[in-house]
Amino acid sequence: MHLASETRPQVKRDRLLRLPDVEAATGLKKSTLYLLMRRSEFPRCVQVTPRCVAWPESAVLQWVQDRIAGAAGGAQ
Repeated sequence: MHLASETRPQVKRDRLLRLPDVEAATGLKKSTLYLLMRRSEFPRCVQVTPRCVAWPESAVLQWVQDRIAGAAGGAQ
């Protein structure tokens, strides 16, 4: 067994999604996404570089799943 693998914490694997991918995953456009972010109703983007932002894929997918679960719960 390698010592480095024992001492290094496990990092959760995630991807960063750019705006077109977030729009495709949610069905929402940029203006709506930023409005929801201002209202704290959508995950915040992370600054990747001074001119580039992205969203953690896990956060976006969880938001989508929460909307689906909410719709299913309200339909009963």
